[in-house]
Amino acid sequence: MATQPIDEPLVSVEEYLHTAYEPECDYVDGRLEDRNVGEYEHGLLQSLLGFLFLSNREAWGVLAVTDVRTQVKRTRYRCPDVSVLRKDAPREKILTHPPLIAIEILSPEDRMSRMQTKLEDYVAFGIRNVWILDPDSRRAWTADAAGTHLVESGELTVPDTPIRVVLSELFAELDR
Repeated sequence: MATQPIDEPLVSVEEYLHTAYEPECDYVDGRLEDRNVGEYEHGLLQSLLGFLFLSNREAWGVLAVTDVRTQVKRTRYRCPDVSVLRKDAPREKILTHPPLIAIEILSPEDRMSRMQTKLEDYVAFGIRNVWILDPDSRRAWTADAAGTHLVESGELTVPDTPIRVVLSELFAELDR
């Protein structure tokens, strides 16, 4: 994940919020951080997850959006690959309320160690379900205040909801 060089001037929150970046980037304490996107499996997995949540939006009571800026702190904006909102969540141009789920999809250049600060931001913001998926290794993790945990059950779920994502089925779609 590339970041703005240390000797470049900081970008104000106002400038960040009024500028379109292609692809969208994170904003961390005045610095722009690139997000690794644009590769086939990353994009396909992002689309599959969005489709899965949209297809089940009535049954699961959710709405999925991709690449939406989320203000996790006063001077930090993150853009999860997929954000899953409860159907009654406020509709905001920039999310200021924690989504039900924040999903990050790893690209080959991503490393879990580099993603740790982002995951910590999500958890501190109050996102209770943080999912990380790696299309290359066909593995998934969850993150919470205690750390990052490999999903060994083969399913991603949200407590007290009918949400259930079977990883073998999801990853099999990448091979179709």
